[in-house]
Amino acid sequence: MNSRGKIEEFTDLVAWQEGHKLVLMIYKLTKTFPKEETYSLVDQLRRAVVSITSNIAEGFGRQGYKEKVQFYYLAKGSLVEVKNQIFIAKDLEYISNDTFDSTFQQLNTTQKLLQGLIKSTKRLSVL
Repeated sequence: MNSRGKIEEFTDLVAWQEGHKLVLMIYKLTKTFPKEETYSLVDQLRRAVVSITSNIAEGFGRQGYKEKVQFYYLAKGSLVEVKNQIFIAKDLEYISNDTFDSTFQQLNTTQKLLQGLIKSTKRLSVL
């Protein structure tokens, strides 16, 4: 953010910042998964979580508001995919209940911020 508080880069978006925290959490978390999950659940989780911040960044870089919102919705879809996969990891006992809870909390925080970003961007598109 510049000195006037203006968002200049995608990294200035709080939704991206919280999503980035989530990416780091998932990468650290999946390091502990069984080796046989490397090319299945680990790979799926990592692709989906990276897709969240990648789509936020790509949306930020687009010119039209409708195009921006489209990418933000893709990010939201990836976020829901990660939520599903975290349930699977918990049910397979790859992660503890505490780890599940903290990860799910970060997912919810990111989701709320992303929903706010979508709402505010849609509002701008009708001005």
